[in-house]
Amino acid sequence: MAPKRRKQKIVICIAGMTGCGKSTTAKRLAKKYGLRYFSGGGALKVLAIAAGYKPGVSGWWTTEEGLRFHQQRMTDPQFDRKVDEELLKEAKRGNVILDSWTMPWLLKRGFKIWLEASPEERAKRLAERDGISLKAAFDVLREKDEKSQAIYKKYYGFTLGEDFSPFNIVLDTNELNVNEVLDTLCMVINRLYITKKLNPYLSLTYLTRTHDMI
Repeated sequence: MAPKRRKQKIVICIAGMTGCGKSTTAKRLAKKYGLRYFSGGGALKVLAIAAGYKPGVSGWWTTEEGLRFHQQRMTDPQFDRKVDEELLKEAKRGNVILDSWTMPWLLKRGFKIWLEASPEERAKRLAERDGISLKAAFDVLREKDEKSQAIYKKYYGFTLGEDFSPFNIVLDTNELNVNEVLDTLCMVINRLYITKKLNPYLSLTYLTRTHDMI
């Protein structure tokens, strides 16, 4: 009698720069597939509260206080290390969507998605979400991007928003609405990850061709 095959647990990582729609998309994917949702940013906020910050408002990361927390993280890696530990635990449990910038590099399995959006499109979305001017949105995103890239370069060695080597797919969302993004990702996930059970570490050549097609 042939041994039973162990049922594989689904782990999907989704990342992208601020304003690309990654959290919204990650939550919708979790609902679509009946998976748990776990946010690295949410875990960081819990630690920020413990450190005396008040990240209760929408768009807190781009506020003055949120940017101060970014600066503190530059001098104290304990915040990011603790979040990584939690994310890796969630990945081990499986059947989860991880909304995280670090897991695509630290996790050796799963399906990894990068959502790409131009600075102009991201600023437009941020301005609409937070009710601020387009110029203010550009300024906030530039400062947050610089601080975030500095943190992850210092602690992990990769350049956020420039190194796409861990990702199975890079999806340009500039001309897509939220439903089109979801539909496209579901098609790709079903075909390349869930249905065919392909090796999630596709070659960079294939990734580039996929990006060009999409």
